Amino acid sequence: MRRSVLSLLAATAALSLGFAAPALAAEDAVVIPAPAVDAAPASGIQTAVVAGGCFWGVQGVFQHTAGVVNAVSGYAGGTKATADYQTVSTGRTGHAESVEIKFDPKKISYGKILQIYFSVAHDPTQLNRQGPDTGTQYRSAIFTTSDEQKKIAEAYIAQLDAAKVFSRPIVTKVGTLDAFYPAEAYHQDYLTLHPNQPYIAYNDIPKVENLKKLFADNYIEKPTLVSASKATN
Repeated sequence: MRRSVLSLLAATAALSLGFAAPALAAEDAVVIPAPAVDAAPASGIQTAVVAGGCFWGVQGVFQHTAGVVNAVSGYAGGTKATADYQTVSTGRTGHAESVEIKFDPKKISYGKILQIYFSVAHDPTQLNRQGPDTGTQYRSAIFTTSDEQKKIAEAYIAQLDAAKVFSRPIVTKVGTLDAFYPAEAYHQDYLTLHPNQPYIAYNDIPKVENLKKLFADNYIEKPTLVSASKATN
């Protein structure tokens, strides 16, 4: 679990690095094709909600993604009454640690968001876990906000599985978003505020570095932070 003490290797890497990937990353990015089915550019701000393990790293990736106007860590899949970190951490609430992504579809498509999500933000072949974190709250899931998103997500998973770009089948579940609940304030902008924290340095900074390397056209150096965002829900 991320609150446990990490290995000496991770701690040493954190001390020696600023905003740079450690020599041994927790997981490698996978080069994958763009989705064959995608949404057309449209007006207005749209919402995507994804879950892929600890929300710190997923949020950090999308805060460095061009076209994203806000990325908020939170909970999806359960009820409002259980949408708090301590309760979600029991793994018995139905919630997954998730990120709500507000994006401009004229600048980035829903399919491109999913491509980044599957490629660098997490490993979609891990069932109810990511890296050192285990439990249903760390599952891989896409919570769709429209029939079009559902169609795109399901088609993309089928496309990637058919192409066998991953060594194991994708376990990501696609379901309708009922509600998203923002996480506590101390979880927001966590990667940017704590780049030298051992968990972040070992597990999450490499994801942002992979975004910069594999999706250079979609990468922005300055993150779009919750604390500075003017986007509205």
